[in-house]
Amino acid sequence: MSNLIYFDNAATTYPKPQVVYDFMHNFYMKNGVNPGRSGYDMTLETEEVMHGTRKMLMEFFNGDGDPNRLTFSYNASDSLNMIIMGVCEKGDHVITTNLEHNSVLRPLFHLEKEGVIEVDYLRFDERGYINPEDVRKAIRPNTKMVIMNHCSNVIGTIQPIGEVGKICKEKGVIMAVDASQTAGAIPIDMQAMNIDILAFTGHKCLMGPTGIGGSYIMEGVPIRGTRYGGTGVRSAVRTHLDEYPYRMECGTLNIMGVAGLYAGQKWIAEQGMEKLHEKEMKLWLKLRDGLEAIPEVKTYCATSPENHNAVLSFNVEGWEAGDVGTMLDVDYNIACRTGLQCAPLVHVQLDTVDIHGTVRFSLGAFNTEEQVDIAIAAVNDIAEIRRK
Repeated sequence: MSNLIYFDNAATTYPKPQVVYDFMHNFYMKNGVNPGRSGYDMTLETEEVMHGTRKMLMEFFNGDGDPNRLTFSYNASDSLNMIIMGVCEKGDHVITTNLEHNSVLRPLFHLEKEGVIEVDYLRFDERGYINPEDVRKAIRPNTKMVIMNHCSNVIGTIQPIGEVGKICKEKGVIMAVDASQTAGAIPIDMQAMNIDILAFTGHKCLMGPTGIGGSYIMEGVPIRGTRYGGTGVRSAVRTHLDEYPYRMECGTLNIMGVAGLYAGQKWIAEQGMEKLHEKEMKLWLKLRDGLEAIPEVKTYCATSPENHNAVLSFNVEGWEAGDVGTMLDVDYNIACRTGLQCAPLVHVQLDTVDIHGTVRFSLGAFNTEEQVDIAIAAVNDIAEIRRK
């Protein structure tokens, strides 16, 4: 493990900053009790961290001022399910894109299959971006929501969310954004970008653990709660509470996960989010140039580091993606992701389904230039096998 080159940060960042591990351990040892259920000191101290994290993330995303509208869930997929099921009604039309993860595609498909909604899937251009004007053209009188990711987990392109959000606001359509790949890496200003609903996960760029995520829902956005249970307050009320955060939460929270989010976001603020991204993209550019210098390597939508995250998908001529990933793991101790990356429509459009997707390298805060050099040499070795 000490020699592992970890290039799978788009799946989950690893390692986490040491302060995250330490804070989670110490917090759970001292405050591992149920917040918001009782009035003794430990539970009040725990609730302070819970509410403090809501407030910190609400400010980080520039929500509309109410920390209670920052609600926690298992992960972004969990939040996106609640968002889609809570917003969509019979007869609605939804617009999404070919760039989406299955956490968006599958809930929409199930509603589409059941005859509840109609869905339009917009194509991306040759560089990997959605044209905001395509969104405008696709809007119908019954369009309820546009839902799309801020950044593709396959090709790393950062979408023009602000332009799409402006169109949605003009047309009275809800704008929902999957920020799984950007929350903690790229500035997100919900008010300036006209984002109505933002879903995020904690275990990626926010440097938290797995099993924690959430959403922020702006005031006035119509969304039903879809889960019911304990809230710790007003227990005599027979129906689940409508007010936030309870509308989107029930039962005991993952308090260790929230503590990890708290520590992770503080670490990002101390390091400087822009500096972290600049470092990662410098490594990405070195990696891209090195791989593209290998004749047998094809990269996808990696034309420029502008409006891009440190994610690079590629294939090696003569090899299936999975075989390349296995050799990188077994022979070079490089951990990466291969296959369709839970985003099948990207690969349909890239025409990579028949070769079982792509090899994906995704860089993070703790990767180095030396690791990039080793990875380039490893891919060149694999390509050279076919040359002989």
